[in-house]
Amino acid sequence: MDSKILKALGIDPAFIFIFLLILIIVLFVLYVNVTMKYNRLKSSYMTFMRGKDGKTLEESMKERFAEVEAILKYTKQNRLDIQKINKRLESTYQKIGIVKYDAFNEMGGKLSFALAMLDNNNNGWIINAMHSREGCYTYVKEIVKGESYVELAEEEAEALDRAIFHDAYNMETEKK
Repeated sequence: MDSKILKALGIDPAFIFIFLLILIIVLFVLYVNVTMKYNRLKSSYMTFMRGKDGKTLEESMKERFAEVEAILKYTKQNRLDIQKINKRLESTYQKIGIVKYDAFNEMGGKLSFALAMLDNNNNGWIINAMHSREGCYTYVKEIVKGESYVELAEEEAEALDRAIFHDAYNMETEKK
């Protein structure tokens, strides 16, 4: 088997045969390598898609999205509830000031007291209970925006100041 083209080029047909044999071996090795990588990837993919209990990845993702949506729903509801609670707290009595004193000189033990209870807007009331041997006299005075339309006794004014500055007083007390 002589070829005029190979003779003209000066190539021996044995070299071409050896070259093609080596090329086939290299391609076979590459094929085996790619096949092994593919099988490992396929195995990993199947394990990944299988999930914990034989569920597919899609089902697991749907479940997680449903859980996230439920959490978002609860979060929104919690925000609304907190806003409602804060709205309600504005009108509740939050600030308290109390002063104990002796209303009458013959009595001891500071049995009388003035109690101021205010909401966040400094609206509320002061109750003054004066204790004596004959009985106990109780008075209530309305407070609007931190002030009374009726004249306050010294102890009532002090109780009102303590209630208005309740937060500042508590912060100083906590620091000590």
